[in-house]
Amino acid sequence: MMLNNPEATSRALSILRSGENFQWHVIPMLVGVLYVYMNEYEKRNFKVIAAGLVLYMIHWFYEIVNALIQHFSGHALWTAPTGTAYLILVGVCIELSLMFAIAGVVAAKMLPVDPAKKILGLNSRLVFGVGNAALASIIEIFLVQTPAFVWVYPWWGALPVFITTYIPFFVISAYSYDWKPRTQKLVIGTLFGVNAAMLVVFAGILKWI
Repeated sequence: MMLNNPEATSRALSILRSGENFQWHVIPMLVGVLYVYMNEYEKRNFKVIAAGLVLYMIHWFYEIVNALIQHFSGHALWTAPTGTAYLILVGVCIELSLMFAIAGVVAAKMLPVDPAKKILGLNSRLVFGVGNAALASIIEIFLVQTPAFVWVYPWWGALPVFITTYIPFFVISAYSYDWKPRTQKLVIGTLFGVNAAMLVVFAGILKWI
């Protein structure tokens, strides 16, 4: 099968969960993420927190699946082979993961107060979700022009990323903003449990990812 950059897989695996490339910028980034959530908690903006955590849990599910694709096929759909202080899984570095940790919070801040508000005849949650998904896909087009992020397969590009990845990320996060607290907790808790179990089994026990 033709690949855009098959060497990216081996380069990513060579630094996977290695501390050799650690950089101190990770610490202030982590503190920044904690500050964002603590600030929302202080203001009792639980809807914003929920939207942020829903997106982050979906992000982790996708990254685990991408790593499993690498294990079973030999190549992930995307990799982050260089330019990171710490590569957590084959396709996600610490910097990207911390960014996704607050992406849902930022997106939730854009939402109109009224969940029934229409934009061009469409529900505002859908419009903002799809719009943010499109923006993220455009940014990813820039990222793959650098050596730090690679789309490994030629058929995996901005449109598939937009449809299969970022639309679920941002649309589900946007709608979760208006869910009842019980539903928010159930979804976040379930996704966390699934992700944690997959990491324990596939990364910890089987060493597949």
